[in-house]
Amino acid sequence: MPTAVPGTARKAAFALTASLALLATACSGQSGSGASDDASKETTINFWHAWSAPNEVKAVKSLVAGFEKAHPNIHVNVVGNMTDDKINQALRTGGDRAPDVISSFTTNNVGKFCSSGALIDLNPFFEKSGIDPRTTFPKPMNEYTQFDGDRCTVPLLGDAYGLYYNKTAFAKAGIAAPPKTWSEFEADAKKLTVSRGGTYKQLGFMPNYHGWESTTEHYFGQFSPTYFGKDGKSALAKDPAFEKGFTLQKRLVDELGGFQKLERFRATLGDEWGPRHPFHTGQVAMQLDGEWRLGMAEQAKPGFEIGVAPLPVPDDQAGQYGKGYITGTIAGIAATSHKQNAAWELVKYMTTDTDAVVGFANGIHNVPSTLAALKSPKLKYDPRFKTFLDIAADPDSTTTPASVNGGVYLVTIQQFGYDYESGKVTDLKAGLRKTAAQIDTDIAQAE
Repeated sequence: MPTAVPGTARKAAFALTASLALLATACSGQSGSGASDDASKETTINFWHAWSAPNEVKAVKSLVAGFEKAHPNIHVNVVGNMTDDKINQALRTGGDRAPDVISSFTTNNVGKFCSSGALIDLNPFFEKSGIDPRTTFPKPMNEYTQFDGDRCTVPLLGDAYGLYYNKTAFAKAGIAAPPKTWSEFEADAKKLTVSRGGTYKQLGFMPNYHGWESTTEHYFGQFSPTYFGKDGKSALAKDPAFEKGFTLQKRLVDELGGFQKLERFRATLGDEWGPRHPFHTGQVAMQLDGEWRLGMAEQAKPGFEIGVAPLPVPDDQAGQYGKGYITGTIAGIAATSHKQNAAWELVKYMTTDTDAVVGFANGIHNVPSTLAALKSPKLKYDPRFKTFLDIAADPDSTTTPASVNGGVYLVTIQQFGYDYESGKVTDLKAGLRKTAAQIDTDIAQAE
């Protein structure tokens, strides 16, 4: 499946968040408002990206070809399969071979990209072009591409998270429709769990935070939490959404057999990116996952019909059913680039031209990243994929905010999640306070 590679790269890049500390020394280069190159003259710019699968590379080439046709004087040298580490090194050193435009799968690192000066603020370019990002991009995407008023990145396709469910298992259990609220989800997960001989024949849902995409931020997206207060301090111990989210997840862990039993079962299951993924095999009846899972699951030829729906929401937020967690690929312009005006023309085309965004989304099989593209009749997709288009366009959908030290705070929260679900930490309130203090300390040290 085309998007299996981006998903894998995102997870790897997330694990390497700390490597962005190397960007702490501000990169030299022109500011967005100071770009002085003439984009109407013959020039060549370098575009580095991370896509590597054959169909993805083909889609990138098609995207760039469309740009070069519209801007025959600007030639684009495309360099693919570039990791964040390689991109970061090139952004520090600059030079003729360094990228003028980059794309990254790691939205968690936007704060570091912006605060370090590695990528320029694109606000002056948007203003000069008469484009309002607030009316161009879905709200979460507009939010995760900026930090402290610095819009150093722009959305380039997106990912939306929803609920996959085994329709055959649902019918057998007498469940008529996918759950819309957490209490319905909890009841369905228990009803769909079938044990035999002390182990699971079928698990309704794998609630553990190691359960593939069931990370803390993906769970909490349905609770619409506030990660940081106006003072910039962690709100982990102050916003009740976090306590509620941790409590409900831990209760589900206990009700489905307990952490140890679930972990023993998880150890016998296939990996996230292979054909033996437990949702594909029917060993798990419901799965929290991104839009790419649909194609991967169908390719595995499961012996059941796959259903897709938004993730359920807390009962007191039932009116917001349909929302979800949003993330995606980002693009930006290197501060070391001496061709920033020409680079902007490429960035503007790739991220705001409706037909370009739609064509790329069709080729990569990701969610389009503009409101206009989400509604385009030129989109080609399985009818079930529309669930993710609707989640991306939903004004209540959420993301995680940028931080000066990248996604370190999310790693800290996830680690606390491991400790709490496993019983290593039993005092939730105290644990949240301690974790919030750690997040504040880490951010203070990074500033």
